[in-house]
Amino acid sequence: MPLIKVQTSVTAPETNQSQTLLKQLSASLAKHLGKPESYVMTALEANVPMTFAGTTDPVCFVEIKSIGSMRPQQTQAMSQDFCEQINQAIGVPTNRIYIEFADAQGYLWGWDGRTFG
Repeated sequence: MPLIKVQTSVTAPETNQSQTLLKQLSASLAKHLGKPESYVMTALEANVPMTFAGTTDPVCFVEIKSIGSMRPQQTQAMSQDFCEQINQAIGVPTNRIYIEFADAQGYLWGWDGRTFG
């Protein structure tokens, strides 16, 4: 049910590096939310035409969605953690990374032919 989706203007790293990043993000998201990693989904979209602050310098937009409510302390910790991980993995400066946190109601999240609500 938790999802972390990374969209960036930079070129995707090599397959092994991309897979390593996605696995790290998956484990981190499960830990931050206290949910089983077996439900976590990650996605990386590279080479997306993007601007931020009027420039095409490297930029990144991250979506984090989960069923239930995320507390301010959680989102603060996740913002710091994921900005650092993404910066180290693909080189986007942390001040050019936006993160959107979204809580979903269980009935609005489907899986395996049913919903979580």
